[in-house]
Amino acid sequence: MGNMTSYLPQNEGYLQYWLLLLSVVSIGNSVQSYLTTSYTRRVYSAPETTVTPLHARTFGTYTALASIIRLYAAYNITDPMLYQLAIWTYIVALGHFYSEWLVFGTARWGKGLAGPVIISVSSLAWMVVQWGVYVR
Repeated sequence: MGNMTSYLPQNEGYLQYWLLLLSVVSIGNSVQSYLTTSYTRRVYSAPETTVTPLHARTFGTYTALASIIRLYAAYNITDPMLYQLAIWTYIVALGHFYSEWLVFGTARWGKGLAGPVIISVSSLAWMVVQWGVYVR
């Protein structure tokens, strides 16, 4: 097990591990977006909304990009530029989810939307509150 820990982020605190976990899970989400539209349809669940394979792949591509930024931030959590970029990934995600829900009406509040919103809000809050702890 000691050898495995050498692959984990090496700074103190838990935020870096959270970012790493979300990056790995999000990469999995990106892959499934290329394979099926079923999970993407859980988020965009309004009755008149059609989720196409192109839409799912576009969503997966953004998710992959955000995951890569968060992964770099996890391993370089003291770097202010990467930390800010990771914060922006959550702001963009929240803006997207809220606009699809409240402005465009393509998403409905439910487990498909609640999960990404709760993760984004809690991660964003954690990062903002902990800025001075990690960024040097």
